[in-house]
Amino acid sequence: MSKVGIFFGTGFEEIEALTVVDLLRRAGIEAVCISINNANEVVGSHQISVRMDEGIAETDFAALDMIVCPGGMPGTRNLEACSILTEQIRKFYESGKLIGAICAAPSIFGHMGLLKGKKACIYPGMEAELLGAEVVFDEVVKADNVITSRGMGTAIAFGLEIVELFTDKETAEALGKKVVYKLS
Repeated sequence: MSKVGIFFGTGFEEIEALTVVDLLRRAGIEAVCISINNANEVVGSHQISVRMDEGIAETDFAALDMIVCPGGMPGTRNLEACSILTEQIRKFYESGKLIGAICAAPSIFGHMGLLKGKKACIYPGMEAELLGAEVVFDEVVKADNVITSRGMGTAIAFGLEIVELFTDKETAEALGKKVVYKLS
């Protein structure tokens, strides 16, 4: 079974993080909620507390097939300040393993120099943070092993893109229909 780590820092955007977790689990993909500060619960940007599966200190990164960074503020800044996470993002990127970010979080990849020459998208108004990228305004962009998305309103499209990568297009489309999401 594929395994995806969704990383939570205080101030994460709840819908972006939990939509991905929900869709992956519905598709039979193991989605692990991981706290970057090793807390049992992390509070989002709208004061919603979410119970974690594990802390980053106990995470076996070798067992993960993908790292996902939800947006939100100050959640994105907290993720970027976590050296364990950014070191692993770089290792995943360099080894060709999947990394994904939504809303403000693609800025992490931009600041790390991982988007040079790649198409990428981000929350409106933050395009300058995609250093070296070819900025596009699609809901979701996949460029090699990097997936980016624009925000809360694109969370289902982002989650379904990840589902498709670990299953197939038919499975993602069927799940989209099941959750009454209009696929384009």
